[in-house]
Order: sequence, then C-alpha cells, then structure tokens
Amino acid sequence: MIDWRIEAITFGNCNCERNCPCQFELDPTQGHCRGMEVGEIERGHFGDTRLDGIRYAVTYAWPGPIYEGNGEMQAIIDSRADTAQRKALKTLLHGGEVEEAATHWWVFHAMSDTIHETLYLPIAFDIDIEARRARVAIPGAMEATGGPIVSPATGEEHRIRIDIPHGIEFDIAEIGVASTRATAAVALDLAGSYGQFNRIHHTGQGVVRNRMV
Repeated sequence: MIDWRIEAITFGNCNCERNCPCQFELDPTQGHCRGMEVGEIERGHFGDTRLDGIRYAVTYAWPGPIYEGNGEMQAIIDSRADTAQRKALKTLLHGGEVEEAATHWWVFHAMSDTIHETLYLPIAFDIDIEARRARVAIPGAMEATGGPIVSPATGEEHRIRIDIPHGIEFDIAEIGVASTRATAAVALDLAGSYGQFNRIHHTGQGVVRNRMV
C-alpha cells in the first residue's frame, strides 16, 4: 500500500433532514440518498506527491440506503492539480490504497455500480467550520452554500455537533443547513437540507483519531 495522508477541511450536503439519519444508522429521510462533499487539503501527500492546497468534490446518489448499493458517483478534481496530483486524488476518492471499509470514500465507491468520468475543473471554495458557513462554485458543475441552523423560536443561530468516535469519515462535525445545485453526471437540487462542516484526517489505515475516545 502506498503511504498517504490527507488532512482537509470539508463541507457536505445531502437530501436528508438536518439530523441526517445515516449518522445514526437509520435509513435516509426520503428513502434514498443524494449528496456531495467538497474539500480543501490543508496538508497531504500520496507517496512523494504533495497534495497541499488542492481542492476536490464528490457527488453521489443511491436509490435506497447507501448500504444497499446500486449507486453512482463522480469525482471532481481541482484543475490546478498536476498530473501526479490528479492520479493520486482520483485513486483516493475512488477508495483506493486503503484498508477495506476504513474510509467513507472506500464505502461510497464500493456501493456504487456506476463510476462516472472524473472531471478536472476550477473549484472555488470558502468555509468557516465553527461559523457553519461555506460557499462552493465549480463552473458548469456545481454551486452550493451552507449556513447555520436558525431557531424559529428565538431567531438566533443554533449550534449542534455530531460526535462519532469510531466513524469512518470524521470525529466531530458541525451541523447546519445547506443547498446545492449540481448539473454534471450526478444531478442535485437540494434546498435547506442537511449541511455538514468538518475536518477529516485520513490515511490508508482509516481515520486518524486526535483525541481520546
């Protein structure tokens, strides 16, 4: 297995309610799953290839719960990436060079029958995890925004986090509200649904834990 490590800030949006049932081992709100993840690598390498500063996105859809499979997915990689960086990220986003079921990328790929052609496009991405705010623009492919949950009773921002000590994606994620319109191979039209703001720290052995569990 190639030695690799990725530390990234990420933003995700799916069609579920704000308390995404998948995080609680329940079936999705509407019975099916459609969503996306966008990230920016703060520090990372794949063998000798540095990945710092490179952005990526993944769109996906399943006709039922993820664990039932029959899904589709598409990776989008920062057009600034050189040939080696593109090859590395395509491998990782497709669940390669990792122990079985050790990361969410491995699971998403394994549960997808259709793997669409990888796109290489400019990715504009701004995120503030603690503030639960994000904005994404990928010309010709995706636009997305995320913000905090606002209490209907007080009009104030409501902060809530999901903590998964043994998860395959993150330790802790800030939860908000997000909307996405994607027009590439996996079409998305999401409005005011589950928004996720978090950091990931992955290696070929899975999620790196930075705290006691």
